[in-house]
Amino acid sequence: MYPEAYIQYLIQFHGYRDFFECHEILEEHWKEKEVRNRDKYWVGLIQVAVGLYHHRRENWRGARKTFQNARSIIQENETSLQQLGLDTSRLIQLIDERLSDLLLHKGYTDMNLPITDTALIEQCRQECEANQVTWLADSDLDDPYIIHRHILRDRTSVTEERLHQKLLREQKKLSRS
Repeated sequence: MYPEAYIQYLIQFHGYRDFFECHEILEEHWKEKEVRNRDKYWVGLIQVAVGLYHHRRENWRGARKTFQNARSIIQENETSLQQLGLDTSRLIQLIDERLSDLLLHKGYTDMNLPITDTALIEQCRQECEANQVTWLADSDLDDPYIIHRHILRDRTSVTEERLHQKLLREQKKLSRS
């Protein structure tokens, strides 16, 4: 019923609390579609995870900006997100609460997505259990890998892809001249 990438996102979000991995999973799923067929609501869910990642690292500005973008996308795509078993009104409320906390530089607390589909919750809970991970676990705030994963990862492929895209844009500009 739901895409496997979405289920894995939920498991990472509520079990491992690895928000960087949430981003990776849904971004890959989103990019599998042709550009004109990409559903923007996936970006909203990616941004919720990235906002939490930044908040946990006390990147106040980055978290606020990311949550503001997520809120806008979620509000524009409420029906699609409801079809993913989410209470979008509650999710927007949770984001608004998070934005208020960020303005006050309140410390990080975990957020749980308001999932309305009990069968989906049970499926995710069982997969977590099979992997010896606790569903709705607290974040391990002492784990530098989880907290600073984007800094610790190998960025070679990302850097090469950005350089490649920059060269393509420059070539395109030159060919128009």
